[in-house]
Amino acid sequence: MLYQLYETQRSLMEPFSDLALAAAKLYSNPLSVAGQNPFAQRLSAGYDLMHRLGKDYEKPEFGLRTIDVDGVDVAIHERVEINKPFCELRRFKRFTDDNKTLDKIKGQPVVLIVAPLSGHYATLLRDTVKTMLKDHKVYITDWKNARLVPLSEGEFHLDDYVNYVQEFIRHVQGKYGNCHVMSVCQPTVPVLAAVALMASRGETTPLTMTMMGGPIDARKSPTAVNNLAMNKSHSWFENNVIYRVPSNFPGAGRRVYPGFLQHTGFVAMNPDHHAKSHYDYFQDLIKGDDASTEAHRKFYDEYNAVLDMDADYYLETIQVVFQDFALVNGTWDVRNPQGKPERVKPSDIKTTALMSVEGELDDISGAGQTEAVHDICSGVPKSRQRHFEAKGAGHYGIFSGRRWREHVYPQVKAFIKAHPAPKEQAAPATPPAPEPAKRAAQPVSAKKVTRTTVKTAPIAPKKVAAKRSIKSK
Repeated sequence: MLYQLYETQRSLMEPFSDLALAAAKLYSNPLSVAGQNPFAQRLSAGYDLMHRLGKDYEKPEFGLRTIDVDGVDVAIHERVEINKPFCELRRFKRFTDDNKTLDKIKGQPVVLIVAPLSGHYATLLRDTVKTMLKDHKVYITDWKNARLVPLSEGEFHLDDYVNYVQEFIRHVQGKYGNCHVMSVCQPTVPVLAAVALMASRGETTPLTMTMMGGPIDARKSPTAVNNLAMNKSHSWFENNVIYRVPSNFPGAGRRVYPGFLQHTGFVAMNPDHHAKSHYDYFQDLIKGDDASTEAHRKFYDEYNAVLDMDADYYLETIQVVFQDFALVNGTWDVRNPQGKPERVKPSDIKTTALMSVEGELDDISGAGQTEAVHDICSGVPKSRQRHFEAKGAGHYGIFSGRRWREHVYPQVKAFIKAHPAPKEQAAPATPPAPEPAKRAAQPVSAKKVTRTTVKTAPIAPKKVAAKRSIKSK
């Protein structure tokens, strides 16, 4: 019933939001009669803010048209390579007619970025994708809004998420022989499960796994998000946050955790911050600070766009990750597409190099939660494991913004480069030992997992200019 009430309220507010936008434009036009009012700028700012607080935020687009590669504009063509009921596998294919640049990008490693299915769309990782595209071929999982998926497509469980990831990895491996996998936040757990299951079956696993700010072991340094998930019962979540999609959507009747409830939770974590941000936006509109107002719009266009999650997937994630801790306890069974349960054994991963990334100020995945992956992946040689902590970085700072671009990304890039496929390996300075026919795990070093910490100073927002595209692959 709550979902229906929310949709009714949203429908009633929509025309007022549109009128507020029209009034904001009217008062901001100095050639109009209304624009001659001495309080016109303030009235325009007030109506603009009213419009943004009342409007409906739809899924943004990635909007990546070109990237700069060593001073050359490279065109980006975004396309869907696999279309599943609840997810699309997107590829950002690069084109250029500069032969030198073409030769360079053809030999670059392939990275599958697994985006979180935890409220926001995959476009939240736009900066992650844009940065990675300079040095990698990039794929990303683009999860669909569950309210747009008809009931005829069936249910979606955490097991299905894991199976999707395995299918995507196999698809990329089938095209390039192998790939690197990066998971951001929530997908660290299902991605680790997917790779572990592939390793247990003897399948080819990715060259590297980079796990960023995820709840591998949510018992360590629990945050407010963790505490809510751990302290409320399974039935509490089912009775209080699960609703059926109203009849005006394709997924009518589907049980979901609605996006508007998730957004309410996001805002409730830092209400003072959001209130101040909107007040600053109002002041910037009055001052005519176009750069600041545009930065505010871009951020909240992304932040306010949320999706519904299928109820089965959401409830199972709460149970497995935050209540049973099934991954770290070694008690997690995942049903494969044939319906057969398979035990997740991270210790079976032998040949995939492992990197974990954490932010010092992360208030969503606490300190040590992601680093815990090294303890349970005991089969990976210590020489092929690495942990990196970015000082001064919060949760979003490890995958978006200046700290990501200038501090985290260089570490991730170097780690991927250090673990190429056998045929890509350059001749080392000293003669290597004879290499076996199959790529075997490297010997375990006596050293501990390599840890790196970078301290960064406070930073200011930075504009990124769009550039023209060229053609060719």
